This record gives sequence, C-alpha cells and structure tokens, in this order.
Amino acid sequence: MKQSLQLRIGQSLTMTPQLQQAIKLLQLSSLELQTEIQQTLESNPLLEQDDNLGEITVIEPEAGKDGGSNAEDLTDFKAPDSTISENRAEQQLPDDLEIDARWDQIYDNLPSVSSQSSAPGSDNRDMFENQAGEEDTLKLHLIWQLDCSHLSPLDHEIGLAIIDSIDDSGYLSQPIADIHEGLIVEHEGLEMDEVEAVLHLVQRFDPIGVAAGSPAECMAIQLSQYDPDTPHLTKALVLVDKYLEQLAGNDVALLKRRLQASDIELAEIIKLIQTTNPHPGHSISQNHAEYIVPDVYVSKQAGRWRVSINPDNAPRLRVNDQYANLIKRSDNSADNTYLKDHLQEARWFIKSLQSRNETLLRVANAIVEHQQAFLDYGEEAMQPMVLRDIAELLEMHESTISRVTTQKYMHTPRGILEFKYFFSSHVGTADGGECSATAIRAIIKKFVAAEKPEKPLSDNKIANLLGEQGINVARRTIAKYREALNIPPSNERKRLF
Repeated sequence: MKQSLQLRIGQSLTMTPQLQQAIKLLQLSSLELQTEIQQTLESNPLLEQDDNLGEITVIEPEAGKDGGSNAEDLTDFKAPDSTISENRAEQQLPDDLEIDARWDQIYDNLPSVSSQSSAPGSDNRDMFENQAGEEDTLKLHLIWQLDCSHLSPLDHEIGLAIIDSIDDSGYLSQPIADIHEGLIVEHEGLEMDEVEAVLHLVQRFDPIGVAAGSPAECMAIQLSQYDPDTPHLTKALVLVDKYLEQLAGNDVALLKRRLQASDIELAEIIKLIQTTNPHPGHSISQNHAEYIVPDVYVSKQAGRWRVSINPDNAPRLRVNDQYANLIKRSDNSADNTYLKDHLQEARWFIKSLQSRNETLLRVANAIVEHQQAFLDYGEEAMQPMVLRDIAELLEMHESTISRVTTQKYMHTPRGILEFKYFFSSHVGTADGGECSATAIRAIIKKFVAAEKPEKPLSDNKIANLLGEQGINVARRTIAKYREALNIPPSNERKRLF
C-alpha cells in the first residue's frame, strides 16, 4: 500500500475544561455545590468570598413569551444597602465593660436585623431550633436504664447481652436460647430461668415491649401493662396471641366467631390493640433529620408568581485584588505562573457559577409559567409536561434540562418540591386534550378518601368515575397509580365499622 498525505475538513464537538466545569456545577445539588465552592476556596488563593452577599433580581413569568428573558437580565447582583462605614480594626474596646452590655453598644454602625436581606418566606424563628441534639440510640437508652436497675454483676452482663441482640425495630435478632448458650461459655451453671428473668425486666424498659421475639409478643407485653379491669382486655390478648394474621387479613367474620364478639365489641377490641406500638424501637430516633435547602423561591406578589434564587446557595465570589496585582510584574517566574493559572481558574469558576444561576432561573421560570394552575389550585390542576417542552421553549438540549431539574428543589406555597415533580406523563381525554398523571393520582386519592368504608371503590369503578369526567384510563393504569400512592386494594380497605 502506497503512503500519501491527505487533507480533510470536518467539524467535531470538543469538551473544553470550561465547559466540563460548567456542566459539573450545573448538575450538583445545593449541598454538593456548597462543598464544591468551599473546596475551591481552600485550593485557589486568588478566589475569595465577598462579605457583602449580593441580592438576585426576581424573575417574573410572563405569558406569551417563548424564550424567557435575556441571559444578562436573569441575574443581577446588587450590593446591600447597609454598609459598615468605619474600620473595625480601628475601634478600641473600653477597659471596663458593663456586665449586661450588648454587642451593638460596643461596635457602631452594625446593620440591624430587620435591614438584612432574607429569603422570601423566612421568619424570626430561633436559628438553633432545627439543629439536632446529642445522638441517643436505642441501645444507649436501654443500657442507661439497665445501669439504673441496681442488678448483680451477672444479671447486668446478661442484660448487656440481651440489649446487644436487639435490632433497630426493638426486636430480638436471635433466640433467647442462643443468648443463653453464648453466656454459659463464661458462666458455667447459668440457668435459662435467670436469662429469662432479666429478659422480662428489659421488656418492661422504656419503650415498653422492646426485646420481644415477635409482633404478637410485643403487643401482648404492652397490653399487659393496662389495668386488668380495662374493657375487652382479655379478648384483645387472645386476638394478638392467636389471630393476628386474621386481623391483618381483615377476616372480620372469623374474628367475630372465634372471639364470640359483636361488631361493636370487635371494633372496641381492635381500637384497644391499635393503641400499642408494634415497632417500639422506632420511637427512639437514631438518625438526625436532614433538611432540604431549596434552590429557588416561588411566591405570589401583586397577583403574579415570582421566582427568585436562594441567596444562600449563590454566594458572591471575587478575585483577590492583592494577589491579582502581583501578576502585573509580567515575569516568567514559577510564582507568577502559579498565580496566572489560579487567576484563570478563579475567573472560570465565577463565570460557571453565574451561568448555573442563570440557567437555573430560566428553567424555574419556565416551569412556573407552565404550572401556574397547579400553584393556584393544587395537584388536580397539574398540566402535563415533559422535558422536551421546556427544552424547546428555552432552546436548550433535553440533557441540560435533565441536569438542571435533578436534585434541585423549589420552595412554593404548596411545599418544597423537586423540579422533577412538575414533569409527568399524560393520558388522553374525551375532548382530545391531555391530563397529567399527577392530576389523575390526586383525583384517585380524593375518590378513596371519600369512599364508604363498608363499600370501597374497586379499580374498575374508579376508572368508570374518571371516564365520566372525560379521562380515559384503563383499570391496570388505575392499579399502577394506586400502588404508587401506597393505597391497598379494595378488599383490604373494606371496613364494617
């Protein structure tokens, strides 16, 4: 084969480092973004956070516009009105301070709390209200009660072995016989009665019913704490001991026959059983609450829905002027090259953050404009919408819309909702229109809430009711939506009292 030189002209898409960084920041959640910003601030000496956090212009959804506002109009940072005119370093603290002196009596020109900008919908609650306290696990809670019981060293060790075998729900994870076998290795002659005696003690610890071997035993322990004169207590104990599966299957006829109870009496027995907790371990929280930080706020002002970005998720960054001025020496030293590289990275990072905020606002604005009926009237007014609709409206690619709407949250009067919540499939209506799957699920939930307990609606009946409203939905689709809502089938929802 003869070798030759050829010239070919073509086009190809290259992922530049700037584009890769912008895409990375775009798909990060608010918490991940804060971590990324903090890591960048620590690694880049030319990047710093501005103490005066900027405010972001509110975006108003306007009907009839097909592209939204210009990118340069979407994000407009403004300096806060309140500034500190004096240099704190020049102020001297007096030698003698009053015991009840306040901070604003020592430092002047502090911005008042009322003048500080806050996110829409914020209030004056205690800043430490939602902070988690010291962790208190179930096992630590039980060990504390065991230590207060003044037991012998052997009984205390038995109690520790029993508590160590309790799972998060409060049940024994292994039979009591296995616990006895494990203890008898170090304590020869240990009787099973001694282990069972300590077990009965632990089962009376708070929460009552812990260390039970089954749900029936757990509920029986809790019922045994009631006054013996409690009405229907004896039959309630018999029910949880022998007929708990029949109660779960709602076999009312068999329960009435076995317990020799009338409808009213059986209802009272079940109400008594419902006062127990089949998972006592869950009452001792082992996990701290995780709070969602919204990316944008949606509020109605002067009759129009307005969208604004959360300023806490959009910190204002700037280039350090002192380090940037050192680059003007224009030499080729290693230090100067180091500063130049980090200066360029800092500028790229700031530009990528601004691009992320602009894209986030544009997408949120388009969603709010399309789903104004939902914000006004609720889930039943949700309009069908897919990613392609927003992509075509904003002239973006669907993958970009997907990145923006993943793990991004919107604070609305109807709760904090993920962007993805507003997108759903649709079904056809009798008049040729479309109905959102979210709206159909809301209608199904309303039907089930209003049904008669003794005659619940079947999936076929719900489909017929939707058909009367012009929504054509198959019975299997109703079953799928019902299961997504965690609504049991009609035979399990049936109640005679």
